[in-house]
Amino acid sequence: MKIKCITEKLINAVSKTEKMIGRNMNLPVLNCILLEAKANKLVLKATNLDLGVEISINAEVSEEGIIAVPGVIFKNLLSNISNEKINLEVKNENLFIITNSNTSTIKAQSNEDFPSIPKIKGEKKISLDSKQLTKGLKSVWYSASISTIKPELSSVCINIEDDFIYFIATDSFRLAETKIPVISKENIENILIPFKNVPDIIKVFDDIDGDIDIEISKNQISFTYNGIYLTSRIVEGSFPDYKQLIPKEFTTEAVVLMEDFIKVFKLINIFSDKFNQVNFNIEPSNKKFEITSRSDEVGENINNVSAALSGEDLGLHFNYKYITDCFQSIHTDSIMLQFNGIGKPMIIRGVSDNQFLYLVMPMNK
Repeated sequence: MKIKCITEKLINAVSKTEKMIGRNMNLPVLNCILLEAKANKLVLKATNLDLGVEISINAEVSEEGIIAVPGVIFKNLLSNISNEKINLEVKNENLFIITNSNTSTIKAQSNEDFPSIPKIKGEKKISLDSKQLTKGLKSVWYSASISTIKPELSSVCINIEDDFIYFIATDSFRLAETKIPVISKENIENILIPFKNVPDIIKVFDDIDGDIDIEISKNQISFTYNGIYLTSRIVEGSFPDYKQLIPKEFTTEAVVLMEDFIKVFKLINIFSDKFNQVNFNIEPSNKKFEITSRSDEVGENINNVSAALSGEDLGLHFNYKYITDCFQSIHTDSIMLQFNGIGKPMIIRGVSDNQFLYLVMPMNK
């Protein structure tokens, strides 16, 4: 193999593919990026068997070839190269990285054991703006369960229904849902992406601006954009019928400035106990919204929150970390908190935002 390419494009491609390598001691080739030069293209591939990516960049190919190199070492080397163009050559199973001022050699590994990355020819296809895809995934994935006992809960669910694409995640204690308008000829249900794959999908497409083609088969989902092809395993199972958990009517409501709410929870963090419990005391009759945290080791913190209140008086207890997690998904100046009595979930929404919804179950006393 002998090629020349633009350093910046190679660094960008390597940084995306390197995120997928497996860090696998039993199968060292999974720690590698596969480089394949052909037809004036350099194709980079990486996989951890759960997630795979291929990225093609333009290159001047003098001699075609294929080689597997340790991904982390290759990335670290390239990050210290500032030359505009770079030459890659393979000699005696070694990769030579050559610039005007530097020559480095990386010992390669056999590419014969490198797993093939599935090529999806799904019956279900949609196109989605890259910013909408990453927004949808970012806004919910943190609500998925970190336990793999119930794989459907350690996933982000994607549904397409009535010209909306829904991103949903839940660990049974809280639930996040984002809906985004999409043009689709058919409804698609119960596409479960392993939550551990979601951050890597976001990283690959976060700096992209354009429409991504998505194909779905029985066991895989693929994302394709301008030389980037990424595929993820789909989890078998059925996502819970979560819509029945979301109340249609509420007995108590509070509207709070987002900035004020964030400040309160920074204080809550200091005084919280080992259970992360925070107490809500809402009294619309007295125009009072009090949030309290208490720890035997630290002390107590009481906050009187300025809010527009309506409905019945109510007292509930929550895990404050479940509440603060959703702040990253709300981009409005004010938020609405909606309640339906003792023992029932709290709904959090951005005021005037009808795309994102967050549900939190209360704690027992």
